[in-house]
Amino acid sequence: MSFSRSSLSPLSSLRSSFSPLREPGVRRKDFLASLVVFLVALPLCVGVAVASGVPAELGLVTGIVGGLVVGFLPGSALQVSGPAAGLTVLVFEAVQEFGLGMLGAIVLLTGALQIILGLLRCGRWFRAISVSVVQGMLAGIGLVLILGQLYTMAGAEQPRSGIDKIAGLPGLLVDVLGDTAALTAAALGIGTIAVLMLWPKLPAAVRVVPAPLAAVALATAVAAGLRLDVANVTVRGLVDAIQPPGLGDLAALGSVAVLGTVLAFTLIASAESLFSAAAVDRMHDGPRTQYDKELVAQGIGNATCGVLGALPMTAVIVRSSANVEAGARTPLSRILHGAWLLLFAVLFPAALGIIPLAALAGVLVHAGFKLIPVKEIVPLARAHRGEALVLATTAIAIVVTNMFEGVVLGLVLAVVKSAWDTSHVNLDVRELTGGRLVVTLTGNATFLRLPRILETLEALPKDQPIELDLTAVRHLDHACRTTLENWAMRHNDSGTEAVRMKTPPVASSGTDAVADAGAESSDARARTRL
Repeated sequence: MSFSRSSLSPLSSLRSSFSPLREPGVRRKDFLASLVVFLVALPLCVGVAVASGVPAELGLVTGIVGGLVVGFLPGSALQVSGPAAGLTVLVFEAVQEFGLGMLGAIVLLTGALQIILGLLRCGRWFRAISVSVVQGMLAGIGLVLILGQLYTMAGAEQPRSGIDKIAGLPGLLVDVLGDTAALTAAALGIGTIAVLMLWPKLPAAVRVVPAPLAAVALATAVAAGLRLDVANVTVRGLVDAIQPPGLGDLAALGSVAVLGTVLAFTLIASAESLFSAAAVDRMHDGPRTQYDKELVAQGIGNATCGVLGALPMTAVIVRSSANVEAGARTPLSRILHGAWLLLFAVLFPAALGIIPLAALAGVLVHAGFKLIPVKEIVPLARAHRGEALVLATTAIAIVVTNMFEGVVLGLVLAVVKSAWDTSHVNLDVRELTGGRLVVTLTGNATFLRLPRILETLEALPKDQPIELDLTAVRHLDHACRTTLENWAMRHNDSGTEAVRMKTPPVASSGTDAVADAGAESSDARARTRL
């Protein structure tokens, strides 16, 4: 396969992405799409930041970088980057464990790793991650997000671990019912969720306003109009919120705990971005995503966010789908959305201070539910029970332990399941004239299937001649071969002919008690099953 020099040039890719701007009407479509994406991104940027335990302005900084930096880079022309609900739990844990000052250093190193992976052309390999693991990861994130934001919605401090969050729910309910202020905040959050759920059913003219913006605006208006005693977003100002990492923070990157967090950030942010890119590609007929370049672009964005001490970014499917559905044709729309976020943060910072925290918590509870693939779980369990098990185990592990350990467990389970699926072996026992038994194995004979193989072989009679035909085995690992040779030497009684083995041509047993394969395999043909 050959590539032209222009196809590999980032500059030529960028020019190609912007070329539709010469067509009539495209600029207008991109301008209108940028406004839609801005209105979708604004409440989500603020909500993700608050849920992550960092100043609200840092969420806007990440959204701005996603537009004004990543928006200019080649990769996926129409997907939009910014702070994502999928990283909220991990960011919150990192801030709680290492402090806000270390967040920038962690995000900076995450971006550097993404750039290196992209330059090494590893972008395509992220697409090979099991879909069940990714869905389980998102489901686990959704569950932890929901559990945590239920406490925020009631104005209570959320426990650190997932188990404690689940165990504390009955007490939280009692506290809410017995406290007027908590009940008021919870009602405002529930109302926000109700608006989000009902908004898609309203007429198209109403749905021009994005659901998250409408829900937060209505909740803010109700809280202000009725003068409700609820907590609002704390405003520090864009410049004051930016805290670049210091030399001490950068030096602390060498610790094992921090490196584990960086790897988790890198894996999750990269996988979510590239899976989002694949989903966006299915939504439009424009240029396809260049995965390695997109990974580099995400790395540059995260490195920039790290320097500014902001939240990590990923490509976000909610904003990206809104961008495509609004008619965007070029990266201009996502660049402009970053400009609108910057103008808002500079000109109207006080507007953030009137947003109730309960409303943002309601938005994130709704976002958490959308991360759980409820509609896919039952069909998946019916068609692929093993994949459903990987999904459920990953999600539960994330809730019970933490993000990194849950994802690692999911990946290990996916690899084990793949190994199990590819080690199918069939045993066929038939009796020839004269009483000789012929046992034929086909498929892949590995140690994973040894219990089943031995169970069948050991049940065979010990007073009849037996021939074990392995010539049709596609793969025979060392453990299985050694075990079968030992069985052949010891199975038959002393007065009965020893078990004969017909092995694949590439193998040699090296055991005198096992008959030589060459004399017996001249009339056998090896079969290969793909």
